[in-house]
Amino acid sequence: MSAVPGPRAQAPGGPAQWHRVLTLLADVSLFIGTRSVWTQAATHRLVLAAVVSLCYAAILATGVLALTVRRARSLARLDLVVLVTAVVLALCAWALNHRGGDEALLTTQAARELLHGHHLYDHPWPWLFRIKGVALTATTTGGYDYTYGYPPLAPLLTVPFLWLGHGGAPATAVATLALVAGAIALWRLVPAQWRSAATMVFLGFGLLPGYARQGYPAIVALALLVPVVVRWPRLGARGRLGAVGVARAACLGAACAAQQLPWFVAPFLLAGIYAVRRGELGGRAAARVVLRITGTALLAFLLIDAYLIVTEPGPWLRGIVLPLTQGAVLHGQGIVGISLYFTHGSDRLDWYGHASMLLAAALLALFVLFVRRLGPAATVLPWCAFFLATRSQDGYYLMMTPLWLAAAVTAPLPEFAHAWQPRPRFLAGPRRGPARLAAVAVLLAPASVSAVLAATGSPPLRMDVAAVRPLAPDAISGVTLRVTNTGDEPLTPHYMLTKGQGMSRYWPLAHGPATIPAHGAATVELRAPSGSFTLPGKRSTRLRLRAFTGGPQTLSTRDVPRSELLVKG
Repeated sequence: MSAVPGPRAQAPGGPAQWHRVLTLLADVSLFIGTRSVWTQAATHRLVLAAVVSLCYAAILATGVLALTVRRARSLARLDLVVLVTAVVLALCAWALNHRGGDEALLTTQAARELLHGHHLYDHPWPWLFRIKGVALTATTTGGYDYTYGYPPLAPLLTVPFLWLGHGGAPATAVATLALVAGAIALWRLVPAQWRSAATMVFLGFGLLPGYARQGYPAIVALALLVPVVVRWPRLGARGRLGAVGVARAACLGAACAAQQLPWFVAPFLLAGIYAVRRGELGGRAAARVVLRITGTALLAFLLIDAYLIVTEPGPWLRGIVLPLTQGAVLHGQGIVGISLYFTHGSDRLDWYGHASMLLAAALLALFVLFVRRLGPAATVLPWCAFFLATRSQDGYYLMMTPLWLAAAVTAPLPEFAHAWQPRPRFLAGPRRGPARLAAVAVLLAPASVSAVLAATGSPPLRMDVAAVRPLAPDAISGVTLRVTNTGDEPLTPHYMLTKGQGMSRYWPLAHGPATIPAHGAATVELRAPSGSFTLPGKRSTRLRLRAFTGGPQTLSTRDVPRSELLVKG
């Protein structure tokens, strides 16, 4: 029996087998989510259904040809077919689902305010959230965030698309077009063999197109970061930026003017560029290169924000840092799940935020110390800090994953072989191995301790259901609680009853004191936020009574069996 050829086996002049496999994987990724698009189109948009059917044919034909073509040039053409098919499917999906969510509605409303010369920041728009299915961001102070909390580039880009109508369609159009532009840019900038991977991470699997159809400004930032990240260690090589380098630095500033996530990756890129340039040119020349890049990026950022800086400087500053200061309730797949789901809360929620910032600083310090090893991970390390944050939803990781590929392909380890690394005496001695491990432990210790403090806190409130106001056999309109404050300071709790993993609206206080004194107790009566609360049909669904406080930030949770609400009603 003949041996199966290894991954390097290929016909003379033909494509590498791994290139075939990569093209095939990108092709297969287009199947995901396409059936739902076709089903929706076949109901009332037959032209789009026909287009999607043609895309199915293209996917099948490309799958056959990717495994059978003999020339590398033919496979490169198939990579282009995969990209075009993916773009067509993304546009078809947008044509069918373009209303967007809360991000799209806020961005579109912000664009309208700009168009009419109104102030953009510090103005709540609660009517946007009365639409069914639009998510609310609850805060620990008992309210909701109805304001725009991002830099202004996305609304500025949305203004020309306001003719598309009401709802979030203008913002989702901008985000979808930005996603397509980012995919094309990465496809064009990476080496030919990796182009299908660019298509796959941008437009495959249905992940990022879904975020674009929700109107996330982070998609605009992602597209602008693509030319920055591709071959980023070579930016400023030989001490010169040139026109292309200036444009890339401006893209970094524009990305920071679109959304806050680029704020976290920019320090890593700038530190890495300094290290590589210092290894090549010396300290002063490297500093001059980084200063020119930073100055160009800052100038681009300020030019985009200039109108708002002049017309509303205070609200502008508060608005662009709002996600860092708003005090939103816990949410996400990170370590906050300990307090949300595995314990009954914590009286030290603030320490999650401290842990996240300390971890970001520690990772940046480690990146500088060990840039020759960690350099390729510059676009991944910043997001690790979000795993400890109070808002640790996976979108923070997912929306920037194309940058991971861009760095992996165009910024490999050899690019950092001669990068400068600071070496204090204790890290360069004969026992440098243990010393370096100790340095890593010392830098990570503050974040670890903060995370442990947050996760091991105790819920300050004890809540017992005293009575239930029934409305129907499976619905209630209010509850009466006996609340005991076990802490050493008075607390003003805000209550909600949740089903499953998500948060819900707060239950207004009908009777009883708003503040529970230290070591005191009170009876409070709460009303369902919409007049009624429907109990889950499945007995296995967990009902959780939660109480958040804003100063200090705490969470107290009590599991409430469905039978308890029915019996006390």
